[in-house]
Amino acid sequence: MAAAAAAAGSLLFALVVLCALAGADSAGPNALSGVTSALNARLKNLTDTFASQVRQELGYCIQDTDREWNTTFNFSSDPAFLVNCMMQGDLDLRQRVCTAAELKFYFQSILYTSGKKNYVKPNKNCNLTAWIDGCEPGWGCTADHEVDLEDANNFPSRTLDCSGCCPGFFCPHGLTCMIPCPLGAYCPQSTLNETTGVCDPYNYQPPPGKTNHTCGGADRWSDVMSTDDVFCPAGYYCPSTITKLDCSSGYYCRKGSTSQTKCLSKGSCKPNSATQDITIFGAMLVGALSLMLLVIYNFSDQLLTNREKRQAKSREAAVKHARETVQARERWKSAKDVAKKHAGSLQNSLSRTFSRKKTLRTHESSKEGGGGGLHATEPDADPSKESGGKKNNTDMMRSLEDNHGKDEGFNVEAGEKKKTKGKHAHTQSQIFQYAYGQIEKEKALELELEQQPNLLGVISMATDEDVRARPRIEIAFKDLTLTLKGSKKKLLRSVTGKLMPGRVAAVMGPSGAGKTTFLSAIAGKATGCAASGTILINGKIEPIRAYKKIIGFVPQDDIVHGNLTVQENFWFNARCRLPVEMSKAEKVLVVERVIDALGLQPVRDSLVGTVEQRGISGGQRKRVNVGLEMVMEPSVLILDEPTSGLDSASSLLLLRALRREAVEGVNISMVVHQPSYTLYNMFDDLILLAKGGLTVYHGPVKKVEEYFQGLGIVVPDRVNPPDYYIDILELIVKPNTNAAVDVKDLPLRWMLHNGYEVPRDMLQSASGSGSSFSREAGGHASHEAESKKSAVGELWGNLRDILGQKKDEFDYNKSSEDLSNRKTPGILRQYKYYLGRCGKQRLREARIQGVDFLILGLAGICLGTLAKVSDETFGALGYTYTVIAVSLLCMIGALRSFSLEKIHYWRERASGMSSLAYFLSKDTIDHFNTIVKPIVYLSMFYFFNNPRSSIWENYIVLVAVVYCVTGIGYTFAIFFLPGSAQLV
Repeated sequence: MAAAAAAAGSLLFALVVLCALAGADSAGPNALSGVTSALNARLKNLTDTFASQVRQELGYCIQDTDREWNTTFNFSSDPAFLVNCMMQGDLDLRQRVCTAAELKFYFQSILYTSGKKNYVKPNKNCNLTAWIDGCEPGWGCTADHEVDLEDANNFPSRTLDCSGCCPGFFCPHGLTCMIPCPLGAYCPQSTLNETTGVCDPYNYQPPPGKTNHTCGGADRWSDVMSTDDVFCPAGYYCPSTITKLDCSSGYYCRKGSTSQTKCLSKGSCKPNSATQDITIFGAMLVGALSLMLLVIYNFSDQLLTNREKRQAKSREAAVKHARETVQARERWKSAKDVAKKHAGSLQNSLSRTFSRKKTLRTHESSKEGGGGGLHATEPDADPSKESGGKKNNTDMMRSLEDNHGKDEGFNVEAGEKKKTKGKHAHTQSQIFQYAYGQIEKEKALELELEQQPNLLGVISMATDEDVRARPRIEIAFKDLTLTLKGSKKKLLRSVTGKLMPGRVAAVMGPSGAGKTTFLSAIAGKATGCAASGTILINGKIEPIRAYKKIIGFVPQDDIVHGNLTVQENFWFNARCRLPVEMSKAEKVLVVERVIDALGLQPVRDSLVGTVEQRGISGGQRKRVNVGLEMVMEPSVLILDEPTSGLDSASSLLLLRALRREAVEGVNISMVVHQPSYTLYNMFDDLILLAKGGLTVYHGPVKKVEEYFQGLGIVVPDRVNPPDYYIDILELIVKPNTNAAVDVKDLPLRWMLHNGYEVPRDMLQSASGSGSSFSREAGGHASHEAESKKSAVGELWGNLRDILGQKKDEFDYNKSSEDLSNRKTPGILRQYKYYLGRCGKQRLREARIQGVDFLILGLAGICLGTLAKVSDETFGALGYTYTVIAVSLLCMIGALRSFSLEKIHYWRERASGMSSLAYFLSKDTIDHFNTIVKPIVYLSMFYFFNNPRSSIWENYIVLVAVVYCVTGIGYTFAIFFLPGSAQLV
């Protein structure tokens, strides 16, 4: 490529010189300015003439021919070599320079041989039959007749006045014409080396036996990899092709330099320096970069810590204020009750005294014969007559009592009411005072509820006048059946029932009974299955996925961001999923209420924890997993084994929080394994499933024992009823001999008991031996059907199941129908929330980022040291290593962006959050690496390798490389599993 570029450039310039000289008269000092101006004028014309041909041959490296000429072949600043050549003897320069046809012939030879040969093919003047002195290297001849320098077709005859090439020109071996050397070349007259017998510095020998044939000029010009004979040597600079000057101190000159380049520091460049020593600057840059990253890491950590401390102080002050307010209210109530009691007895005593005095006065006045009667005055026990301090306390207590049900805060010390209603709370202190004031009121009303069981809607009573009523959703299902699309395996069969708002339903059954599948079907998340039957939402046939904004689904696995605190996890979900019209104070109230209800106050500012970093306990993590759905105030809450792994106290705390949600009208259903008797009695309804997804019981918990007693199944003493029923369904325990029904017929009995339509195959199974029904209840096909299935058919069925599952997931997430009447934040606002969350995660992962930067720096040192720059290769090997190293190292970081959070993304996407906002936030934060990683690498590589290109040019290229590689890494991370993505 270098040979091709050089050839094209020389072709352009040579033609320009020829045409310029054709318009000039015989050479002389006075003709200098004329030649220069003519040269420049002819150049523009020839550039346009040969531009198309140059682009066709060398378009991959030459785009702008004018700019290339100005960089390499503009001799207007010092055309002295032209004058010297024209003044040398009686030479006619116009008749000695090559024509367009000769130039094309020479440079085509270079292109075809890649510059490896220093001679051209035989031609009209130099061939086997005619070989004159001008055919030797460094020599040229005059044309036999007038020539047209722009003629690109006819090869002229040159056999007259053969002599050495002029300085500044080169005469190729096998051609009898001269071609000007380009800028950056040094083409002096050669001299014979008596020792070696070659013409220095061009390394060609004069023809033997010709004593009058002396050394001429340069013999060729080609790319630097083929020959460096005519290039200006390193440590020198050549302002013209016949002048070579030493490089001064404080400057450096690479090979082919036309001017000196100033060093960053004068001490880093001695006289005749080919490069500057900038290793010290690299060390300084590394130190500065390390210091900056260290400051950012410490500052970011300190920033998050200080912010959490400020919030903690505000919360503590708000909690203290709220508790003092409640205590003051309680003291005022107690004092008021005592005052009323004493006031009643005092009033009775005064009434009796006043009655006796009035009777006595009336009797005395009647004795005196009339007169103005005296008007009795009742004693007034007005509290305002007390001391000032007591008056202030009394006013405060009256204010507390009068505003018992309003959303206002109080200053206990001053006795004055502060208006901190949620809609008007703006400062952090006001928001926390409002939130904890409401929470303390709710706790007080809960105590009243224990004394007055008829009180309902505790939380609604504690909120302001504009009570937010959650939409109530009733889910009814009839003959609900789920069948895998590929293998035709039935997961649920003829399930009929209803889930009511304001009630907590427990789904129980043995393993393989389809409990999770049932709840997934209710939530519209049963993918890869063909569903039959009817699901009604509030009595209407509507898709349940249209209500996904107000449906909370708690998965069995604890899908929680481990590098965020408990409060940060809750607050992010609340901001993204609560209605956009809710004020910040109301959202804070929701979050604080959930944290308090789940007993997570002690760990609210603790990181949840990851595999590498320990965080909160497993039970607390499980409660955080549930709280993520509670903070969005759902109308339907579905939980998959929320009590698994929790102790009895944590399970009781969680279920109390869920009961509190049910008071608000939330429809709650959950899969539960082995609940204690206390927990079991806290449920309203029980859904008991047998293997194969068949319903055994669906109704109130209070009537389940009565129903099974009617079937002859009695729970023994000191045995937990749900455990006993599940053991019977698992055939671990046999019911007592008085049972009137076979265990395998329990689903059929339930259908007949409620008048449901019974499938025909179930009736046939019940009337037969029961073995086939048992297999049906286990969810397996008959033995005959199993035997007929081939291995290929089973494999194809499984593949169809997987494809159907992926298709259903895509359809669920892309559904745009929304019947929830909840307007959540838009894409831009969610992008803002995602950006804040992602920024915190990156700040807490600063050590991982530091390791990435360290590896990049070490790679830069190694590659910069090993791949030394040479003037022949221009550091191409180092650039190749750089692209490979930076691409691999940056792709690893890009894979982490999405691979490790894929399950979190699936959960958030299923809840209605914006995928676009999530992706854009990740990409925005990763732009920090796109900008910084090239700097880290170049801070080592550039100053240890010192390439010819500038650091800014290297940086631009690496930024583009990192950006492209990051996009490729995103693609692998999104479409492949983490392990497969790293292998790809």
